[in-house]
Amino acid sequence: REFWSAHFLPDEPKCLLKVEIMYYRALIRRASARQIQRPKTPSQKRSISQAALGDLSTWDLDKIIHFFNYHPINSFATSAGDVDAITKKYFRYELIYQSKKSKARVGKIITPHGEIDTPGFVPVATTGALKYVDPTFADSQLGTQLMFCNTYHLIVHPGADAVAAAGGIHRFNKYSKPIITDSGGFQVFSLGNTESQDELKGKVISKSRKLNQGGGSSIVRLNEQGVLFRSYLNGDLIELSPESSVEAQKKFQSDIIVPLDILLPNATTEKRRMASLHRTHRWEARSLIKHLENLNNQAMYCVLHGGTDRTMRTISANYLLKLPFQGVAIGGSLGKNREEMIQVVSLLSDMIPKDKPVHLLGIGDVKSIQDAIPYGIDTFDSVYPTRSGRHGQFFSEKGEVSIGKKEHATRNNSGVVEGCQCPTCSTHSAAYVHHLFRMREPLGMTLGTIHNLHFMMQKMAEFRQDILNGNV
Repeated sequence: REFWSAHFLPDEPKCLLKVEIMYYRALIRRASARQIQRPKTPSQKRSISQAALGDLSTWDLDKIIHFFNYHPINSFATSAGDVDAITKKYFRYELIYQSKKSKARVGKIITPHGEIDTPGFVPVATTGALKYVDPTFADSQLGTQLMFCNTYHLIVHPGADAVAAAGGIHRFNKYSKPIITDSGGFQVFSLGNTESQDELKGKVISKSRKLNQGGGSSIVRLNEQGVLFRSYLNGDLIELSPESSVEAQKKFQSDIIVPLDILLPNATTEKRRMASLHRTHRWEARSLIKHLENLNNQAMYCVLHGGTDRTMRTISANYLLKLPFQGVAIGGSLGKNREEMIQVVSLLSDMIPKDKPVHLLGIGDVKSIQDAIPYGIDTFDSVYPTRSGRHGQFFSEKGEVSIGKKEHATRNNSGVVEGCQCPTCSTHSAAYVHHLFRMREPLGMTLGTIHNLHFMMQKMAEFRQDILNGNV
């Protein structure tokens, strides 16, 4: 317990209990392999412990990592300073103004492909494309400064090598501003047709399980090495590990990359959630090691997990925030409602270093963003604004406008949202846009997406000004 607390995590009772279970199970496995009688009592376990391990203080780092299957914090200590010095030449967070009322702040994230004003919203281009909007238009006309692309989908098609052959994701999709790519873990676990027990136990899924008709994947195997899943495109087997995920993101040449993690299942036991949390830590450490082999002018964010459990969130923060990641993402389950999400964000805001950018994964509605900004969150991503636009829900200060309703059919003298200066509302009448959606014309989806992205960019600018004015 003393050894673990000194080298890995602080004295968290639940965590230490889990470590002790790992410890004794490993001893039992080794004893069985040597055909030694399996220990049945605590005294027998202690006897085997002394014989098998000896003095822990004599262990070298490789032996520690091999036994615990964990990379201790001090294994990164010698490189942390050098990594920070190197990465800050091309990636860093610069504080412009810190609110005196809250943890809200205005700043800039400096990347090789430009600056990102924070707090900022990040549109999601899942397959490297914003649905129904040209990335170059989003760049030049809508003011987007960061785009979120998905490693999982890009691996399925066109493949990491194809993107690399094009010169990286920026040259591939012609988006000139910064790009962040995730690890693919979220999609593998959220789209896969497995039960929580299968995910955490690493059970092999029945070969008869069919592919999702809606574009999901089928997990075939999950173990310590990584996850094996079937492509939703053609059924090919694809293996994703911490190392292969980083290798793919290196080929994409995105500005910000994310380590492979596990989406904690909602309906599972505390024991299995803890097992998933520790596996995520091991995977993130392996991802970081792979990243440090070739920085490639890229920054890596850690992803804090633990669901809504305060103890697990604290364990995750205490381990990952001590490793030399260049930024922090808050991921995993954020609760069933906005109140639970804010409780998670509030807890972590006191632990996250102030010199690193903070990203809240999967949050994109205005109210949630507004509530999270006072806790020091810098960037947010979500498909919600673009998806809503494609379904005829136009954002406004008074709520969403459903353009498909008949009441808009005769509005020939105003845009969908009165007073809006976006390319959609300043050019087309509400009646015309209503017609496009009623006839299911693709142009309607384009115009809806353009409006919502413009609204989000303008809203984030307002939030930044509110902080500068001392209102937040």
